[in-house]
Amino acid sequence: MTIHDYTFETGMYRPPSEGGSSSLLVRFTRNCPWNQCTFCAMYKTEKFQLRSLEEIKADIDAMAALAGDLAAESVRLGQDGRINGEVIRALFGRVPGLIEHQGAHMLIEWLLSGGRTAFLQDGNSLIMPPGDLIQALAYLKAKLPSITRITTYARARTLAQRSLEDLQAVRATGLDRLHLGLESGDDELLRQVRKGVDADGLISGGRKAMAAGFQVSEYWMPGLGGRDMSEQHARNTARALNAINPHYIRSRPFRPIPGTPMYDQYRAGELTLQTPEEQLREIELMVSALDVTSKVCFDHAGNSWRTPDGDLVFTHDYEGYQFPADKDKVLERIRLGLSFGRQPGRSRPRW
Repeated sequence: MTIHDYTFETGMYRPPSEGGSSSLLVRFTRNCPWNQCTFCAMYKTEKFQLRSLEEIKADIDAMAALAGDLAAESVRLGQDGRINGEVIRALFGRVPGLIEHQGAHMLIEWLLSGGRTAFLQDGNSLIMPPGDLIQALAYLKAKLPSITRITTYARARTLAQRSLEDLQAVRATGLDRLHLGLESGDDELLRQVRKGVDADGLISGGRKAMAAGFQVSEYWMPGLGGRDMSEQHARNTARALNAINPHYIRSRPFRPIPGTPMYDQYRAGELTLQTPEEQLREIELMVSALDVTSKVCFDHAGNSWRTPDGDLVFTHDYEGYQFPADKDKVLERIRLGLSFGRQPGRSRPRW
């Protein structure tokens, strides 16, 4: 055994709900094929590349070899296939290069957590030729049979361009959940941030994903339109999400990131950011207009508003709030957040 037996790529990005030890990160493509959104800093210095089926299979083989050799080492040490510190130290002693292999640490943590979920990287796995994607999915499940759920990022425009039959075949092979960046449902704002798709395209892609049987997680960005476009952003985002009615709606509050065009606009005074209170009011307006059966989630540190008691306004749980049953609860939590700092003797809130 040498370190070359375990060589595989690992990308940088994944949704928080697929992070930690939750998901095995398997790189099907490199970077983002669109890569023009003005708010996004991900992949900006990198070029998109389709990986060949042979490359992907070689990575999966290396992952399976590492998992298999850990199991064999466990049996040799009398641990009945269980992975523990003794087993890991023994294999690292045989192959010292594993210490510097970040992907190996990720895979081991994944095995220790049960080895159930895989996340396909990078930014839009559905852009692969459907036949290649189906073969790669089947190979992944065959080589790592403990996997029971597979998820990935996808782009609405790509989904809209795929036939329903192809998407259903991909779903049937084992791809379960799609993470989609809606960001906004407002056409003017979508043009400004160079999303590369209008609201109808976002709706079309999201609805086709739902029709194909995927579990769909849509992300929106409170504050993306700044102060000037807040109301139209909120109302039109709710309209688009109502039309899709995805399984999950996830809030990712906008912050200008250095190195992005929107950061430059902010620094030049061309973009007026909302205050935390204004951004929370935008969320209130959007949530008020939602008519969905989705789980509405605030599972990101950017959702950091506090109540007068110092509690987070929103739970950061990945399953969030079930609508419509929890809609009034969410609106009440927002009202608590908006009241923070407005009571006698209290200072202004520091979100």
